[in-house]
Amino acid sequence: MQLSDERLLITGGAGFVGSHLAERLVDDNEVRVVDRFSNSSPDWVPEGVDLIEGDLTDPAVVEKAITTDLDAVFHFAADKAVDAEDPNAQFARNNEITERVLARMRAVDVTNLAFTSSSTVYGNAPRPTPEDFAPLEPISMYGASKLASEALVSVYAHSYGFTAWNFRFANIVGPRLQLGAVVPDFIAKLDDDPSRLEILGDGRQEKSYMHVTECIDAMCHVITHADAPVNTYNLGTRTTTSVTRIGEIVADELDLDPEFEFTGGSQGWTGDVPRMRLSIEKLDALGWHPRESSDDAVRRATRELVAERQ
Repeated sequence: MQLSDERLLITGGAGFVGSHLAERLVDDNEVRVVDRFSNSSPDWVPEGVDLIEGDLTDPAVVEKAITTDLDAVFHFAADKAVDAEDPNAQFARNNEITERVLARMRAVDVTNLAFTSSSTVYGNAPRPTPEDFAPLEPISMYGASKLASEALVSVYAHSYGFTAWNFRFANIVGPRLQLGAVVPDFIAKLDDDPSRLEILGDGRQEKSYMHVTECIDAMCHVITHADAPVNTYNLGTRTTTSVTRIGEIVADELDLDPEFEFTGGSQGWTGDVPRMRLSIEKLDALGWHPRESSDDAVRRATRELVAERQ
């Protein structure tokens, strides 16, 4: 699929990654965004985008957003809190949204879908983790909801003629990243008290971090070069960064020397995967390669997030 002169919908397109995708696509395509603004902002939506405010659990909103004139849907909308207060409700909501989006697409004969999944579908898997690793055993309800949504997408691709791209994200960082993610949380904590930094867990949790601009670039590359019924790709870097190292990078960018205080344990929270590195050999074989290391992405994002607060 060529991402030019197309009519595209981004669900959750006023959020962190979705708004960056809208910026990337709007100059060469007609772009529509639907968002309920729970963890997003209309100010992040670029000019020229048709913006619909609404909740995709509402059938009327789904019908308004997904129309016969669309060429593809990018499905970002989801409750993203990994340790949600009501995990069962999170699972039900995320899959209800995906089910409604898919059913409406089928009803109006829109058959191209890009779905943003997550590395959390793998659970505590050996590293680096390839896309064909099995069995998939997520340890959070968020990961379970993403895996269930992938299954729904697979059914529509194999039974109803859809072309689907599933993107299993590493930790994506950059401008507009909200509290709840480690980099903005550390910045906020050090704003409150520059002398100390509380780090959840033992600080040895180590994961891959990818800058949002590289994430968007990789997504667009895959969509324009892969055309199987279901195209599942890991998006990440070949390197990892520990939580302690992130604290050091954030402190360095703020020109601070805080004392690190660890809450203890191998996990930062229930459902946290302590160590994650995705294999990107499949992405590499398709001709796309990350330019930045995990440390580079964290440092760049820290500078951007600090600038946003000024």
